[in-house]
Amino acid sequence: MQENEKIQLFENAPIPGAVAKLAVPMIFSSLVMVLYNMADTYFVGMMNDPVENAAVSLAAPVLLAFNAVNNLFGVGTSSMMSRALGRKDYKTVSESSAFGFYCSLISGVLFGLLCGLLNSPLLTLIGADETTRAATQGYMFWTVYLGAAPAILNVVMAYLVRSEGAAMHASIGTMSGCILNIILDPVFILPWGLNMGAAGAGLATFLSNCVACLYFFVLLYVKRGNTFVCIDPRKFRLKKRIIIEVCGVGIPASIQNLLNVTGMTILNNFTSVYGADAVAAMGITYKIYMVPMQVALGFSQGIMPLISYTFAAGKIRRMKDTILFALKLIVPVLAVVTIGYYVGADTLISLFMKNETIIAYGSAFLRGFCLGIVFLSVDFLAVGVFQALGLGRYALVFAIMRKVVLEIPALIILNRLFPLYGLAYAQFAAELILSICAVVMLRHIFKKYGKKENGNTYVAD
Repeated sequence: MQENEKIQLFENAPIPGAVAKLAVPMIFSSLVMVLYNMADTYFVGMMNDPVENAAVSLAAPVLLAFNAVNNLFGVGTSSMMSRALGRKDYKTVSESSAFGFYCSLISGVLFGLLCGLLNSPLLTLIGADETTRAATQGYMFWTVYLGAAPAILNVVMAYLVRSEGAAMHASIGTMSGCILNIILDPVFILPWGLNMGAAGAGLATFLSNCVACLYFFVLLYVKRGNTFVCIDPRKFRLKKRIIIEVCGVGIPASIQNLLNVTGMTILNNFTSVYGADAVAAMGITYKIYMVPMQVALGFSQGIMPLISYTFAAGKIRRMKDTILFALKLIVPVLAVVTIGYYVGADTLISLFMKNETIIAYGSAFLRGFCLGIVFLSVDFLAVGVFQALGLGRYALVFAIMRKVVLEIPALIILNRLFPLYGLAYAQFAAELILSICAVVMLRHIFKKYGKKENGNTYVAD
């Protein structure tokens, strides 16, 4: 995309059109990512072995921990790049993208290495017992120990490409790996193929992430000289200003995901007390719940470059109109999804495993989880605005409130009051309260920065 095309998209295009061009590819790629995550559960579930299915569920918190690195260098760097574009500071755009790329590469290698060295205590921590330990280790060998670097790098590179408005290319790169994973899963998992079970799902994931990385490398080579995304090692510098700005947004986003891992680990440990069927049902439920959750997350992250650019360029009215348009669009859509999930819970769970016990557990879980979908979308949008504006401290407060203050205590209390089934309502309770806080904070931002509409560029204070 040429510079004048970027300016046209961010500054002059009608808001519905700009939002569609940025958010729709992100939502679509998020849905494909959910499908590829669900593919592991679906094809492993076809083996009708709760132990193999539980292995995929138990490893989920470790895979979710990748998002801590993704957000640190993906969200943090892309926010800085978009704001620098709004200020027409193209040197900073290139230097910050090189910083994000090489830091994510190094972090991915270290993540996989550490998890491999701490294999035994890590398996115990995530709730694997004697029954599920071997299958969980086989899945994590490919997805984590060897696969952390490509898994992290392809997501961060998508963020970097998206930050300058190339949402379609970012989505194609992400989806290329996802689609390959869906194709490879049955070949590696099922008895008519390599019959590797959960380990086969891990191998398919590893290969698909490597292909996604390859797409982005080819893209940047083809677009060289016509993109501000830079992976030239000569541009990789540990400048204080870049580190502070990237980490100011990235660290709170990273902490938010680490807290998500903590919450999921607690959820898995509470569920594992009730046996492999309950763990498998909770894993299936969460994968189904991830569909609208990823839509909400993809939508909020998709419009971040537009919010960052208009904020830094001093076009506050356009920024506010974008946020309000987003709220009016996403809330009714997810309200309809909530009703569909609640009514069709049994049918949705049965798509993954034809086991009456698991269907009974899973449908009860899904009805609890789905009640929080609408409120979650408001919370995600608010956090996306904080990140886009460089207000990392607001995002950090929300992360701590969501997990430490609200959700984790709710898990403990509801599990005690309503053993097992109460766990599914903890997130709903947390998101309901947090959504009220989100509306209050967005109103505060509108009032604070609405007074600064003057056509001048500036950064968040």
